[in-house]
Amino acid sequence: MSSGVKCRNCGSTDIEEDNARGDRVCTNCGSVLEDSLIVSEIQFEDAGHGAAAIGQFVSADSSGGATNYGYGKFQVGSGAESREVTIKKAKKEITHLCQQLQLTQHYIDTALNFFRMALIRHLTRGRKSTHIYAACVYITCRTEGTSHLLIDISDVQQICSYELGRTYLKLSNALCINIPSVGK
Repeated sequence: MSSGVKCRNCGSTDIEEDNARGDRVCTNCGSVLEDSLIVSEIQFEDAGHGAAAIGQFVSADSSGGATNYGYGKFQVGSGAESREVTIKKAKKEITHLCQQLQLTQHYIDTALNFFRMALIRHLTRGRKSTHIYAACVYITCRTEGTSHLLIDISDVQQICSYELGRTYLKLSNALCINIPSVGK
């Protein structure tokens, strides 16, 4: 959590800063406040056989990825963390869905932050990922006040609107998101 920083959307000071991802996110509304934080600090820890570097190395010729040094990170075959792979896939699918609904990048970022919040709280386990993506987009539509309905998203995703509704309710309740009622 970061102190002294306020969300420009909801005014909350409950901000999560993740140096590994390089972003700053409001945990109250899910808005991305900054997404290109670069931290130039590295920590060293004494590990029985000498000092070990803990942190990330970002080279000038890298394509935005980071190489993890240290321990405690589960690595997948390509060298990326499992969670990073999950978030990249979610970003791709949420972007595709939002483009079909003609939503801008702001909505994509907000929906992705709702997905990250659900992922951190382990709310994605045992649920179909297409339902989670769609529910995050619908939560974004409701909180941002767009005219999209649940049935619009279920039609685009070709999923049952009742199943999508159940997933939406579980996520919005578990994440404690105050969803405004559909207006006139």
